[in-house]
Amino acid sequence: MATLSVAAILAENARRRPGKTALVEGDLRLTFAEVWQRALAQAGALTGLGVRPGDRVALMAPNTAEFPQAYYAIAAAGGVIVPVHLLLSAGEVEHVLRDSGATLLLVHPAQAETGTAAARATGVRVVTLGGEFEKLAADAEPLGSYVTRVADDPAVVFYTSGTTGVPKGAVLSHFNLVMNATVNAFDANDIRADDIALGALPLFHAFGQTVSLNSTWRAGCTLVLLPRFDAARAIELMVREGVNTFHGVPTMFVALAAAAANADRLPALRVCISGGASLPVAVLERFEAAFATEIYEGYGLSETSPTATVNQPVFGTKPGTIGHPLWGVDVEIARAELEDRIELLPPGELGEVVIRGHNVFSGYLGRPEATAEAVVDGWFRTGDLGTKDDEGFLRIVDRKKDVIIRGGYNVYPREVEEVLMRHPEVAQVAVIGLPDDLHGEEVCAVVVPAPGSAPDAAALTEWSKEHLGRHKYPRRVEVTDGLPLGPSMKVLKRELRTRYASR
Repeated sequence: MATLSVAAILAENARRRPGKTALVEGDLRLTFAEVWQRALAQAGALTGLGVRPGDRVALMAPNTAEFPQAYYAIAAAGGVIVPVHLLLSAGEVEHVLRDSGATLLLVHPAQAETGTAAARATGVRVVTLGGEFEKLAADAEPLGSYVTRVADDPAVVFYTSGTTGVPKGAVLSHFNLVMNATVNAFDANDIRADDIALGALPLFHAFGQTVSLNSTWRAGCTLVLLPRFDAARAIELMVREGVNTFHGVPTMFVALAAAAANADRLPALRVCISGGASLPVAVLERFEAAFATEIYEGYGLSETSPTATVNQPVFGTKPGTIGHPLWGVDVEIARAELEDRIELLPPGELGEVVIRGHNVFSGYLGRPEATAEAVVDGWFRTGDLGTKDDEGFLRIVDRKKDVIIRGGYNVYPREVEEVLMRHPEVAQVAVIGLPDDLHGEEVCAVVVPAPGSAPDAAALTEWSKEHLGRHKYPRRVEVTDGLPLGPSMKVLKRELRTRYASR
């Protein structure tokens, strides 16, 4: 029975590099020893609050020092971290708390209103990060070390909507996360211990959590947090702190390339990694020209810890591709139409991207049927369509199920449709993603009015803002008298995309 904990990533740094700067946020600078001491004190507080090994603790915080501290404190106490997306409405947070069976919510003051409302509705205890939690930590007996966990024990539950519209909890083990952090740091990318990385990706998201936080600290590097991304501020901060490593989604690279023209000085970036959505080659070229550095584009999902493939120095890079699989991971193309078995296709053929390896999750929390559908013959089916060329470079061509990726966040049309269908003036609605220069895709709702009504597009957008997370509500609403239907009465979203993309 092999034991392993994500908490070891921080504990080992405290042992090997105690005096090295681990975390920078504004004027706050903490060494690895200090972050670990604080995490052990907070873990003591969690134990005092009744958190037992295997208990799920929800964490709702922006990219401030509180997030990594609480994250490692929960892991050290043997708890399972349930990161909560900051753009969710109180009703959506309620679902996460209820579905995960969380016993406690740690919430940052900035999110306290939404978090507390959701916790109250679900009867979950809530503690505010900062003052309240720090007082509990100061009064508690710190843990001597982290609590023993088995490698396959759950470490984190990421909520991901999949195509059903109802977010499902993807359970990732300590083994999944420690391996993903390790191979990201030492095999995929050329990460060196004296590197300094910018933590601008949301840490509640799998990409930010594994690549910016866990991989950076696995390599013993310094993490500089930027609570709210703004390109000009990011450039200033990177110059000031000597940042040489940047991880971002395509929208961030778009903004940085544009802001570079007005900056007095640019940071000397050595490692830039893009993920979360496909990076248009034009953006890659603009950024590389402005910053005189290469972008390594990768690909992954919450269910794969998340990194599955990335352009890696060892294989060379190819713009427009997602590179090669990570060390110890296989990524292949399978016949997309076969549901019950995996049949791999030769190079060059289009099919569904399938993944196997140490990064594949344990399953969806409490949803064995969904897990059985997703993992077939030992391969995780991504639902994405892609190809693999003769040199082994993978490319994502399209998504099997119409998911919209806006600014790196997944938006599931059905979830938006369910909400809009509750509006009294809406008879029918189809939600599609339309190409957008800034966000990659923009959410567009095509609405058929209820008889006798004439809905106003701007009013529908305002109304949906109240019921949906900020990344989900349709910025664009088109009113039409009928939706194109296929033979099985399914709405032909392809046709809608073609019709509205050209406008």
